[in-house]
Amino acid sequence: MSSQKTVVYAGPTISPGEVLGVVPEAKVRPPAARGDLLRERWSRGDTAVIIDGYYRERLSVGHKEILWLLDEGVNVIGAASMGALRAAELSPYGMSGVGSVFRMYATGEVDGDDEVAVLHGPADRGYPASTVAMVNIRYGCREGAKTDLVPAAAGERIVEAAKARPFTHRTWDELEGELGEDDRDALGTLKRMIGTGEWDLKRLDAMSALRAVGGRRAEASKAWAADVALTGITHYEALRWRSAREYAPGRWMSDLDVLDAGRLFGDDYPRLHEEVLTGLLEEFASAQGLGLDAYVCARLGAGHRSALPPALASWLTETERATSSVAGQLRTVMVRVWPVWQSADWRPAVIERIRESSHWHEWSDIVARAGEAAERARGRVIVPPPEIRGRLFLRHWRGASAEVEMARRGFFGTEDLGGAVTRFFALDVENSRASRRP
Repeated sequence: MSSQKTVVYAGPTISPGEVLGVVPEAKVRPPAARGDLLRERWSRGDTAVIIDGYYRERLSVGHKEILWLLDEGVNVIGAASMGALRAAELSPYGMSGVGSVFRMYATGEVDGDDEVAVLHGPADRGYPASTVAMVNIRYGCREGAKTDLVPAAAGERIVEAAKARPFTHRTWDELEGELGEDDRDALGTLKRMIGTGEWDLKRLDAMSALRAVGGRRAEASKAWAADVALTGITHYEALRWRSAREYAPGRWMSDLDVLDAGRLFGDDYPRLHEEVLTGLLEEFASAQGLGLDAYVCARLGAGHRSALPPALASWLTETERATSSVAGQLRTVMVRVWPVWQSADWRPAVIERIRESSHWHEWSDIVARAGEAAERARGRVIVPPPEIRGRLFLRHWRGASAEVEMARRGFFGTEDLGGAVTRFFALDVENSRASRRP
């Protein structure tokens, strides 16, 4: 059985049952919003089918997160609604567009988001639509004219009346109020035929997209370079979006926030950090058929030495220089200068270790308290730039040089440190004030 998965983002256009009727193994998700694609765990060869997406209640699904999936080797198909709109915009980069709505956008026949937008009810009621999509009205009038079920002239008036209204007011009752008596029979026919699904273009296109799963994917333009197109989307952002969770009404935290809380406030964090990164070094060494010490010496160009040169020794505390073996010192240096020599991201491995430890709830609680402190400080505390935030926070660590203390926690400079401090700045101010009270 293939391990590749298919994830379908759908809501008012097509029901989960209809999706599973065509692609039984699919995972059905709600309409796509900003960050939803990054929250999913993808592998090369997986397929994302974007049918519905949010417009107003939440930020719409981003172009760059779709490009990020494409660069990861995920087949992305768009149709019917938001998916068709994004596919028309991103087909040069490898996103596959399916159906008539996609072609209408791709050719410029239509160009407004309102063409596919509808108001709908909540997920627990199956996203019942309370307005009608403009593309369905266009399609129905066109089909009706072929058989005179909707006379061509009446269809033109219906399309004109519907387009003149905001999509939030494209209800059948409001359209009826805009039309003359002679056109109301045609409108009734249109309502009935769209309701049966025969003239529901969005649903028809959604079914076509589902049938396209597993087919030949679109060819990306040779002019596309991922490092340009994906500017601004990183694996860091993907990890943040993927692990975000609402811990209280309107308040969110991610695994990276918990990690930062540990790095900033956890007395035990430097030990945990070194253990996990040393484990990663052992994996890298084993992959090259080397022992850890030989691997470290080769990567640092240290050779066999009786003492470390000053440039490397500067990454150690006085105690480490006095008590650790040269091999042990080199391993420690390798961990602390990680960003300089190694692009592999250590954060997922450290997060996994924290999850298994007693610190997870402790550091999650710090994130929650930081959110409460930020709310209390709103408009009353000025947050300085990252460089200054970092320098201010260094007062907490006095064991060795600033560079060593930051490196023990995976920071490679005061600006990097200051970026992590941002969410916790108000809490740190509160704690400092409390410690000065008599």
